[in-house]
Amino acid sequence: MWGGRFSARPADIMQAINVSIGVDRRLWAQDLAGSRAHCRMLAAQGIVTQADAEAILAGLDAIDAEMREGSFPFREQFEDIHMNVEARLSELIGEPSGRLHTARSRNDQVATDFRLWVRDACDAAAGQLQGLQRALLARAEQHAADLMPGFTHLQPAQPVTFGHHLMAYVEMFGRDASRFADARARMNENPLGAAALAGSPFPIDRHMTAAELGFDRPMGNSLDAVSDRDFALESLAAASICAGHLSRLAEEIVVWMTPQFGFVSLPDDLTTGSSIMPQKRNPDAAELVRAKTGRIMGSLVALSTVMKGLPLAYSKDMQEDKPPVFEAFDALTLALGAMTAMVAALQPDTERMRAAAGSGFSTATDLADWLVRELNLPFRKAHHVTGAAVKRAEALGVDLSQLPLAELQSLEAGVTEAVYKVLTPEASCASRQSFGGTAPEQVRARIAEWKSRLP
Repeated sequence: MWGGRFSARPADIMQAINVSIGVDRRLWAQDLAGSRAHCRMLAAQGIVTQADAEAILAGLDAIDAEMREGSFPFREQFEDIHMNVEARLSELIGEPSGRLHTARSRNDQVATDFRLWVRDACDAAAGQLQGLQRALLARAEQHAADLMPGFTHLQPAQPVTFGHHLMAYVEMFGRDASRFADARARMNENPLGAAALAGSPFPIDRHMTAAELGFDRPMGNSLDAVSDRDFALESLAAASICAGHLSRLAEEIVVWMTPQFGFVSLPDDLTTGSSIMPQKRNPDAAELVRAKTGRIMGSLVALSTVMKGLPLAYSKDMQEDKPPVFEAFDALTLALGAMTAMVAALQPDTERMRAAAGSGFSTATDLADWLVRELNLPFRKAHHVTGAAVKRAEALGVDLSQLPLAELQSLEAGVTEAVYKVLTPEASCASRQSFGGTAPEQVRARIAEWKSRLP
């Protein structure tokens, strides 16, 4: 490739550190797409002849077929996917192949290929997220009115419904999908035609290649075009936040499956056993989703570190941009698929969740609210009275709904029998009618809204 300037071949260690075909071979489809667009543009602009363009395009089609059938001869001596394709094109069509690289550089070529790959990965992640949301919506609809304890600090707080809990993740994953869409919109500019860093003296048409590759426009600065990796960083940031949400849900599945909770179970095909303890049913799929978050977040840190001190324009450091992105999206794809399968297969124990929903004095806030509404107490005083009622119920070994009226009246004289109507978990949930609240009607309304929004 650069034999005209160099008289010696690269040392073995130089070859070992420099070669990237083992990683960037995954860009073959994008590399061929970019080369086709570039070739057609060169012909349209009269930079290469139509005959040469037809020969090049036929050769690229032949390479495409070899890639798809697995017979393409990847060779480390040609360093990367671009030179492997160019070398094979030369073997297939001869002299016209050398004209394909007119008015471009590997710098804008890899920037284009990589941007196309990340764009596809963002689209795929958004599609998987919608599948996960649909699975959550189906389960939420089944359990829109089934009670469970809501937690803060992992302590019983207030009763909610299982459907309401699942809908929280529908909202989270909706934001994740929008982040991928936002990243995609910003990255959808074409680097091709920036050449090495300064643009090209040939009369190229960058708008033509942008349109053919599905970009909105060419990138506006040739230096930025070859050196920008914001698109990869932003996509990794979106993937990291998404992985965090997946990990939170995975953690809840792990906790809910413990005998101490016993809220849900998973079928045999989504759990594992133990080599020594025959009674075990381990939520390994959930645990591995939780663990893959570290790999995805680590990829963001890795690429941020690669990019943090690079002067304009291109540096070979950027060869290290692809491994963390490929690894992160591989992990995210697997985690999204596993979580969707688990959500679809979850079997909740609604009776056990209902029993737990009323534990830990979870209707205490309902008592305080009743004191404010019915007796016109300031909330802070109502809070104090309710705290004293909880203390007394705890001493007597009963729940708030079982605390005798006389005990409540000793704390606040105006309390009547009517208070007991708000001290059940069902009444507590039903009363939360504010927009986005846990009342079953509100949960069903949000389910209907999301079902109308998802394709």
